[in-house]
Amino acid sequence: MAIPPPPPPPGPYGPPQAAGQPYGAAYGAYGSHPQPGRHGCVLCGAWPAAPATVRGHQGLVVLMRFLSRRGPFCRDCGLATYREMSSDTLWQGWWSPLSLVAAPVTLLMNLGPRAAFRRLAPPADGFRPARDPGRPLWRRTPALLVLVPVALVALAVPTLIVLGLLAGDGEPTRLSVGQCVRDVAEGSGQTLLVEPCNSPDAEYRVTRHLGPGTTCADGELYAYPEYGPGGTTTSCLARLR
Repeated sequence: MAIPPPPPPPGPYGPPQAAGQPYGAAYGAYGSHPQPGRHGCVLCGAWPAAPATVRGHQGLVVLMRFLSRRGPFCRDCGLATYREMSSDTLWQGWWSPLSLVAAPVTLLMNLGPRAAFRRLAPPADGFRPARDPGRPLWRRTPALLVLVPVALVALAVPTLIVLGLLAGDGEPTRLSVGQCVRDVAEGSGQTLLVEPCNSPDAEYRVTRHLGPGTTCADGELYAYPEYGPGGTTTSCLARLR
């Protein structure tokens, strides 16, 4: 009885292939995991991996470029790709008129793949190490260059509103009969400040508040109604000197 020849030893690049077997069939297609039904990361071959498309955008003054990277990605390679492309979009994606809309939309679209990557378990069984995700997006220089001015503008609006409410215009002092005042308005208008009647700065004395059908005496001035009782009553001012 004839003895069959021994099997050839394994080669340096993997197990031997049977006669007629297509090259690479021993390992399956690129990007697929040896275990049936598993698909590895397109960058490192590790699994689990999630199919996703990570997008980027570049504004070129009058033109635009829409970028994308597709595949299944493992957790680390996916986060690294998301952070890299989103970071580039943050500083390259604003330099054309339409990019002012396209760049924010691109960044929002990347949130879906990011969430899918974060749900994955740590990568395992890859043919090379997975990519290092690096620093989170908000801690990278391009993000800080964009987020800091945006945050300052967002905080400036309520701050100005609060300061305006706190400062206000200041209600005028309600004058009483017998008080003395001086007018510090420049040009037309009237700005009355109360002064002691024996002060050299006092210019007028409040003689009375007008009622319906009454007027001030000759030579007296009329104070604006906002200085009178209730802010609606005109007062008469007699000059002191």
